[in-house]
Amino acid sequence: MRFRDEGDAITYIFRSLRRLRDVERGPDELARDVTPTRRLLTATGLLDAAGAREYAVVTGSKGKGSTTAITAKLLEHLGHSTGMVTSPHLVQYRERIRVNGRMIPEADFIRILDDLAPEIDRIEAEFTGTQYFSPQGIFLAIALQWFNEQEVTAAVLEVGRGGRFDDIAVVPNRLSLFTPILLEHVVQLGRSLDRIAWHKAGIIKPQSFAYSVPQAAEVLDIVQAEAEALDAEFAWIAPTDMAELVRRTPEGMILRLGRYGEMALSQHGIYDLENATLAVQGAGNMHGRLSGVPHASEAYVEAIRAGLADVRWPGRMQKLQESPAVWLDGATTVRAARYMLESLDGDLRDPVIAIIGTPIDRDYRGVYQAFAPHVSRIILTDSAINPNIRFPAPEAALAAARAVHDQVEYAPNLATALDIARRAAEADGTVLMAVTLPLVGEAMLLYGLTFEQI
Repeated sequence: MRFRDEGDAITYIFRSLRRLRDVERGPDELARDVTPTRRLLTATGLLDAAGAREYAVVTGSKGKGSTTAITAKLLEHLGHSTGMVTSPHLVQYRERIRVNGRMIPEADFIRILDDLAPEIDRIEAEFTGTQYFSPQGIFLAIALQWFNEQEVTAAVLEVGRGGRFDDIAVVPNRLSLFTPILLEHVVQLGRSLDRIAWHKAGIIKPQSFAYSVPQAAEVLDIVQAEAEALDAEFAWIAPTDMAELVRRTPEGMILRLGRYGEMALSQHGIYDLENATLAVQGAGNMHGRLSGVPHASEAYVEAIRAGLADVRWPGRMQKLQESPAVWLDGATTVRAARYMLESLDGDLRDPVIAIIGTPIDRDYRGVYQAFAPHVSRIILTDSAINPNIRFPAPEAALAAARAVHDQVEYAPNLATALDIARRAAEADGTVLMAVTLPLVGEAMLLYGLTFEQI
């Protein structure tokens, strides 16, 4: 066996990209190339085998992972063996690949990569200049082989940041799901909303289906045009058709959605009303091309209700402790920050301390401003765990935060920030961790949490 353990395997998967760590990379349309991934999947027969199952590909700027997880759980409860690919991971890389909620075992992860490595090496040997093998493409190949072995009939895959030049989009998905599309990753995707929408619309395949939550007018125009050009059926879910919040519960929320009536969703984020609505539509579309209970049956309704109650998507509006109350969410946009606060409306106990870790390619000033009126103190932090995610310099971040709040400090890492925040909140207060996903993963490690099964 070429690889001793998961760490050894991960080093190999990222070796091609790491050779370019000091190379300035431009927009995705120039820097990214899915050809190596397509060659690998074709040479190993994985692309041909991929046509035997139903795929949904999920893109957007916020809620991709939640929508992926909810859609997969609904399909599972509808009786389908369901695969899932998400990124980034929180604690272990293998979290990115799951079947029926279970993370791929380490032994199988290593074994499959060992089988793929000779072909990866052959493809890499032909690289010139700044060509590289996308780690995401290798993860996708491992996932497809694992799905074959586990006889997966439906799979839901989350793209990385864009779509048109994303390795995930190589699969023959007959369904595309669009969560809210916002201004993000402007260096890689472009500095306008319509350009970002163009990147994300690239996941749509000819003669397929696409669903979207409400979007800005220019976003809908771009996605609609892409669908029409490919003879694909596109529908956006009107705000009046969205799930409604009935009440919050200690376990999550009670929502109301169409013929399903009132039902439990085991998530706390108010944004998951949109995600759940989109997931119900998506799962229904995929189920229609698979064998199983009829859509019109009571059994179908009960499966959807059971699936929503069974969803577990860690690190998204998750309560980590009671005293002080510590809430964790990947809220790195202004919209997400507002959703986090809205999700806890009436439940914030003073003093409220915010730990904020927003990357430089997001509107970090706007995020600070969104939290400022609702908190007693702001603690800024960052992380070097993912070299592809950059944060504003501490001096710049402090200046921006102090412009909207007079109690601001910087902590060099999340552990220090959390220690300061918990002491400041005392037993009866609240700590809000609004941080990017690698920092969400660090928080999970600090609390000793892992996610073999979700």
